[in-house]
Amino acid sequence: MTAAAERTDDRTTSDDVLAVAREQVLHQGVGLSEEQVLAVLRLGDDRLDDLLALAHEVRMKWCGPEVEVEGIVSVKTGGCPEDCHFCSQSGRFPTPVRSAWLDIPGLVEAARQTAETGATEFCIVAAVRGPDARLLSQVREGIKAIRESGNDIQIACSLGMLTQDQVDELVAMGVHRYNHNLETARSHFPQVVTTHSWEERWDTLRMVREAGMEVCSGGIVGMGETDEQRAEFAVQLAELDPHEVPMNFLIPQPGTPYESYEPIEGKDALRVVAAFRLALPRTMLRFAGGRELTLGDLGAEKGMLGGVNAIIVGNYLTNLGRPAQQDLDMLADLKMPIKALSDSL
Repeated sequence: MTAAAERTDDRTTSDDVLAVAREQVLHQGVGLSEEQVLAVLRLGDDRLDDLLALAHEVRMKWCGPEVEVEGIVSVKTGGCPEDCHFCSQSGRFPTPVRSAWLDIPGLVEAARQTAETGATEFCIVAAVRGPDARLLSQVREGIKAIRESGNDIQIACSLGMLTQDQVDELVAMGVHRYNHNLETARSHFPQVVTTHSWEERWDTLRMVREAGMEVCSGGIVGMGETDEQRAEFAVQLAELDPHEVPMNFLIPQPGTPYESYEPIEGKDALRVVAAFRLALPRTMLRFAGGRELTLGDLGAEKGMLGGVNAIIVGNYLTNLGRPAQQDLDMLADLKMPIKALSDSL
């Protein structure tokens, strides 16, 4: 049976799940179960607008109208020893990306440019299994230089898997939020990465939460996972209860095992975004990599009206995004205010 036929056959069930979601998620603030998320993912295209409208209502009620804007920069690019099959920065695949480090002045300038867009969050990213002493020193000096420049933007990091001592070091540096994506459902993870486990990523996130940093964890849609695994992933993220979930869509990278994968269709991407919002009613849901390829300009607006309440502006590490001003203009047109920098900083 084709996916379209399956969705048609499930129309009655899907209609029911929207009514259930309105009561359970919108009115009570309780996220959908795995079975319910799966029913949402199997909605027919004729129900997509209703789904997006409900997801937007949920976002507005439980998160409010503000949108958090974030910029990201890679302090260490390429040469990663892990074999994440989607990633052009893996040293195991013949991709065009070569290993490089960003110096401290470059990091300060990237933070300045990010702050000038109105962003309140700046994420320092490194392509590594986990940080060594050199990388932590670079991050420490970079954060110090950003602060000494007068920039009070919130600092996040994404440096791979951590030990407890490394978590404590990042807290001492003043890192506000830590990103470490689970990437996909636990059942699908061994098909995506073989050099470390889903559980190792989960353990890092647990330590981050217990240390008091905000937890940021999401994944990539379109890596060959089934609807069932997308539903599984949504409820696993709900169990983690992250502050933020980045929603990425696969960009097939030359030289990687996924280079021949077709990007998922825009309607499917929007269905996933809305389903994740109904599973995670109070969580910041962020548009991240691949949205331009998968959704295009119109799709980005529909996503912002379908449950998304955060966005990365500018480029995505090794992939180009659209100009930051284009996203800021979109938010202005949608009358969505940009979240202000925390007064506590």
